[in-house]
Amino acid sequence: MSRLLPALILALAPQALSAQCGGGFGEFVQGLSSEAARRGFDAGLANEFFAGVRQDQKVLRADRSQGVFKKNFIEFSRSVISPNRVQNGARNAKKYASVLRRAQADYGVSPGVLLAFWALETDYGAVQGDFNTLNALVTLAHDCRRPELFRPQIFSALELYQRGDFDPRRTTGAWAGEIGQVQMLPDDILRNGVDGDGDGHVTLKTSSADALMTGAKMLSELGWRRNEPWLQEISVPADLDWLETGLNHERPTGQWAAMGVKGKSAPLAQGRGAILLPMGRKGPAFMAYPNFRVYFNWNKSFVYVTTAAYFATRLEGAPAYDAGNPEAGLSDGDMRSLQKKLSARGYDVGAIDGILGEKTREAVQKEQARLGLPADAWPTRALLGQL
Repeated sequence: MSRLLPALILALAPQALSAQCGGGFGEFVQGLSSEAARRGFDAGLANEFFAGVRQDQKVLRADRSQGVFKKNFIEFSRSVISPNRVQNGARNAKKYASVLRRAQADYGVSPGVLLAFWALETDYGAVQGDFNTLNALVTLAHDCRRPELFRPQIFSALELYQRGDFDPRRTTGAWAGEIGQVQMLPDDILRNGVDGDGDGHVTLKTSSADALMTGAKMLSELGWRRNEPWLQEISVPADLDWLETGLNHERPTGQWAAMGVKGKSAPLAQGRGAILLPMGRKGPAFMAYPNFRVYFNWNKSFVYVTTAAYFATRLEGAPAYDAGNPEAGLSDGDMRSLQKKLSARGYDVGAIDGILGEKTREAVQKEQARLGLPADAWPTRALLGQL
């Protein structure tokens, strides 16, 4: 599953922000080759690298049709966390126990976290994508939707080619240019690549040890707090002030406990946390600890992040969550209508895309409170009707 764009590539160089896009594809590629020379790459090497690069229309179609993230948490998590994936997670935990222990010792990332990413990204390395990576990156850089995000990745791939760790003709991966068993962009690999198996190369496609160690280092660089929790299923009292829930309402867990919040299978961890209700007050409930925020630097999708974090707890022995009986959500069209109404009221909900992301949730919660509805950030037909 292709990741949305990681935070690492948001800190872009000024020249990338002004990168041109569009125009003739051949001329665009020639411009990339010229820029490579200005960046100090050997001209012959750059010519070899870009020779034969092609625009990929399948990449553009995939970029415009990420409908999977329009599923709600229960639908999405049940579709991707199969009994087979849980069983394979247990087997891989044993098979790579020494690597996972080393990752935790070096970077403080718990084994379940890495196993869950590995499972959701590529089914433990089995499905890594068959898009030519260079074609995908150049196609997305040429497209004028987000060229500033993809253009720098091309030169990172060129650096990997110079090192002997990238083949412009044969390296394949996801449609958005991610490579390997935990799906990383070239810049991620340059910054955080770890030779986990000691062969002198970082090969995330074929080496599980490299992939797991690199993933752990990347999470550490993104701000992962060593050996701290990330998510925990909880029970909440029916009379809780729902306006206090949500990722933007963090408080000490001792205060939550005093309000009647309890861990389902273990006591609340010490520290700070926020109550996460992915489908409102009648659905599953979790305590999100500071490490949960780091997940959004790996993937921007709220439903993906919540699923990955929950799956990590399952792989470390937590029981299946209590789905509860949540109220029916909105259709894609109704969600877009809701986002338009919220935007018209001055809320920043991001793109009008029908996806219930964090910004839309925060706006929903404020409008629920204003209208006297339970402010649990779960949009319903009642809310849409009142707006």
